[in-house]
Amino acid sequence: MANSPRSTGFEPLDREGLVQRVATRLSKAIVTGQLAPGARLSESVVARELGVSRAPVREAARLLENSGLVTYRANRGFFVRETSVEALNDLYELRLVIETAAARRVIRDGLDGTIDRLAAQIAVLHRVAEDEADMLTQVEADMEFHRLLCAGSGNPKFLHVFEQIAAETEFSIMVIGRLYDDARKIAETHEPILDAIRRGDPEAAEAALRLHIGEAQELVTRQFRDLDRNAD
Repeated sequence: MANSPRSTGFEPLDREGLVQRVATRLSKAIVTGQLAPGARLSESVVARELGVSRAPVREAARLLENSGLVTYRANRGFFVRETSVEALNDLYELRLVIETAAARRVIRDGLDGTIDRLAAQIAVLHRVAEDEADMLTQVEADMEFHRLLCAGSGNPKFLHVFEQIAAETEFSIMVIGRLYDDARKIAETHEPILDAIRRGDPEAAEAALRLHIGEAQELVTRQFRDLDRNAD
């Protein structure tokens, strides 16, 4: 009787990890404009270029559909989302609800070290501005501040919702190509939020977030309208 083959010691491939890696690659391509709004997301082409089967590409596309970056059309497949002023306003309105609630939770019973992490991220924002980093690096640094705010609230639901809309927010800014003419303005607009949280003043924190997110909403939607008019 033949002996059973000995175990090689290999760990099983992490299918979920593979799907997430494909989703991250596709998300980056969409946010940076490598895949343009309205473009068809061909599962076979993406699978061939990434060296994977079509199944993880399809699952990754479903994840991106949940995050608002792609849409599914029956019998046609997945397409990079084409945004609108109405969709942008809905997005920023949701961010305002989540983040003002998160700020209040941070002040009330946030996780230890949250204020230090927020302060460190503002320092990162100043550094990428001084280094004249590319737009995507600046936007990712900006979003990380808001991710830390939601994470520091101690309410995992806030962070979960934020993660779902973070890529869509980055996409909306990258579509217009810029937010402020001076990149240092991005860093400066976060400081009143941190100052209010550090003072333990929930009303001031909410007011600072309303000003910050509201200003970003106005800039993004106005510039998007300008792009839309120029394309006609």
